[in-house]
Amino acid sequence: MELSKISRDNGKTTPLYIQIANSIHAYITDNKLAVGEALPPERDLCAMTGTSRVTIRKALDKLAKDNVIQRKQGMGTFVLPRMTQLGSSLSGFTDSAYNQGHNPDAIWIMKAYGTPTAEEASILKISQADKVVRLGRVRLSDGHPLAIEHAIVPAKLLPEISEISESLYQALETKGNRPIKGTQKVRASLANPTEAGLLSIEENSEVLRIERRTYLQDGTPIELTRSVYRGDRYDFVMNLENKHLA
Repeated sequence: MELSKISRDNGKTTPLYIQIANSIHAYITDNKLAVGEALPPERDLCAMTGTSRVTIRKALDKLAKDNVIQRKQGMGTFVLPRMTQLGSSLSGFTDSAYNQGHNPDAIWIMKAYGTPTAEEASILKISQADKVVRLGRVRLSDGHPLAIEHAIVPAKLLPEISEISESLYQALETKGNRPIKGTQKVRASLANPTEAGLLSIEENSEVLRIERRTYLQDGTPIELTRSVYRGDRYDFVMNLENKHLA
């Protein structure tokens, strides 16, 4: 790790340990350190920054709280994995996590029947009198909060609500309604206080807001899902192809 990358700015009003934490985080991101790679020992970080071990420990504690690193007693400090979604791939959170070697889980916020708003009914091409299932949960990856997800699905496409567990797409598949195609809109934003609390991040931290709409082969709408993903733990990747080349 280069000395110039881990710096301090005595002219800033930001607390020194936060400056150091941000600098280490930027180094990890810019250099794409491998998952599981160890950071230098605390004494080396002290020498690099000219700060005390107390300051370094506070910086590392912040990075651990932000789920950027993991501190293992007697072993060192290691880079935690990020989760990646391929923009051209239509898969649910659970399948994506397992395929990348992560352990997915969820904390349920809501699992209930209801009726759609006018906007939701228009998107799902149903009546406002039709029954829908509302699913709200905090998505976890390897025990750490990664996203807040709110999905609405016509109830007729799903089994009984009590049978919906970890994966929405698996529940849809039991009724022969797994989505075949869809669209996804992604935009950058900042976390509001409620989102920050649920995701264990600072208020106004960078997040990705993702809206997904999926369909059966015949174009029947299946879901409207709006999610908020942590910007520091989630990469959205697109495959690009020039179709004009022979």
